Amino acid sequence: MAVLDVYNVKKEKVGQIEVSDDIFARPVKEGVIHQVVVWQLAKRRAGTASTKTRGEVSGGGRKPWRQKGTGRARHGSIRSPIWVGGGVAHGPKPKDWSFSLPKGVRRAALKMALSAKLGGDKLLVIDDFALTEIKTKRFVEILRNLGIDNALVVTPEADEKLEKSARNLPTVKVLRTEGLNVYDIVRYEYLILHRDSIPKIEERLAKK
Repeated sequence: MAVLDVYNVKKEKVGQIEVSDDIFARPVKEGVIHQVVVWQLAKRRAGTASTKTRGEVSGGGRKPWRQKGTGRARHGSIRSPIWVGGGVAHGPKPKDWSFSLPKGVRRAALKMALSAKLGGDKLLVIDDFALTEIKTKRFVEILRNLGIDNALVVTPEADEKLEKSARNLPTVKVLRTEGLNVYDIVRYEYLILHRDSIPKIEERLAKK
C-alpha cells in the first residue's frame, strides 16, 4: 500500500492516507489510455451533420434546356451538385461514431491515468476545501496556495459552494467521484483529490 500525504488549503501537511497499489501504482500503458480517450470522445460526437443529395432537394423535374443547339453546356437538372442550390455530392449524413470497449479496458485505463498522475507528482490530496460561501476569489486563493492553476478537482459528493466557485475558471473542473474519467484526468495538469473521495474511487475500481 502506497502512503500519500494529506494537505490543508494552505498546503500544510495534516496527515497521511494509504491507497491501493493496484489503482495508484499500476504500470502505465499509454496505448490503453489513448484507446479509452478516443472511445470517450467518439461517444461525445453528435453525428447530426446532414446535407441533402440531389435526390432530396426540391425542383429539377424537367431538363432546364434542350440538349443541343443553345451553345450552352448540356444539363439534365437544376439540382445537380454543380448548380447553386443543387444537392451536395458526398456530403455528411447522420452517423453514430460510438463504438464498444470492454469494461476491463476502461477500468484499467482509469487506474493507469491515476497512477500516471501520482508517478508524475501531479496528484494532491486535500483534507477539506473549507469554503463557507460561493466565492471564486477565495477558491483562486486556495489554488495559489497550492501552487496550482490547472487542475481536475474530485469530491466525494455534491459540493455546491466548491462547484459554483470554480465554474468560471477555464482551467479548473470539479467532478464527483462517480464522474471521474480518463479524458478529464489526462486533460488537466494536476489532479486534486478530496481525502474522502479516495475510498469511493477504490470501491468503484475494485468492482469486477
